[in-house]
Amino acid sequence: MRTALTIAGSDSSGGAGIQADIKTMTANGVFAMSAITALTAQNTTGVTDIFETTPHFLAEQLDAVFTDIRPDAVKIGMVSSAALIETIAAKLKEYNAAHIVVDPVMVATSGAKLLRDDAVTALCKNLLPLAEVLTPNIPEAEILAEMPIHNASDMEQAAKVISERYGCAVLCKGGHQINDADDLLWRDGAGQWFRGRRIDNPNTHGTGCTLSSAIASNLAKGYDLTTSVERAKAYISGALAAMLDLGHGSGPMNHMFALKGDFVG
Repeated sequence: MRTALTIAGSDSSGGAGIQADIKTMTANGVFAMSAITALTAQNTTGVTDIFETTPHFLAEQLDAVFTDIRPDAVKIGMVSSAALIETIAAKLKEYNAAHIVVDPVMVATSGAKLLRDDAVTALCKNLLPLAEVLTPNIPEAEILAEMPIHNASDMEQAAKVISERYGCAVLCKGGHQINDADDLLWRDGAGQWFRGRRIDNPNTHGTGCTLSSAIASNLAKGYDLTTSVERAKAYISGALAAMLDLGHGSGPMNHMFALKGDFVG
């Protein structure tokens, strides 16, 4: 069995973060491991508190994973401080980690900025250059490319700038009223559009975590990047189309929509 590691924050309501990553990796056929950057008190209506891991303890978690069950791919989600970002980068280099997928969580769906300026600087300097692929949404791509994005042409220009700046592939995700379900993969100087079907489901908590984890899972299994993105988009479409409706806010998807077996019923 192939293995994947998620480095991210815990979501107590189970729809995003570490919990969404583990469900996604499991549903995509890899053994999931985790290194937790922060505990959050959150549900479908919002986050009420955050308790951050220390850099020392995060390093201990990463040592524990890499020295025993080496991950075939690594997904990195929300990391809220410069010190934690620097710790992750140092450990990934130390262990020569492969297939690193970075979801550069910087801006909430509401538009609120999630990272302090020093953390954004550390992310760009230390972590993004280690990635095989980045998966920014539109507001995050605007920050990374330092330009506004209003249409598909802007997405292409921003993805090109980010790819050249950090030396990695970029999956610029649609949404925010721009190409709602269409994503753009830019690498090696060229772009490839992935057309998606718009699913009218208001419950989208954890979609970014889920997509990046599904990509990492498929890379871990040996698929190339294009195929990994295709499979990840098909998976997230199925999870949204299952129309799970939990909670009082923007609820989670059904990560296990395709789960069959004696123990499910």
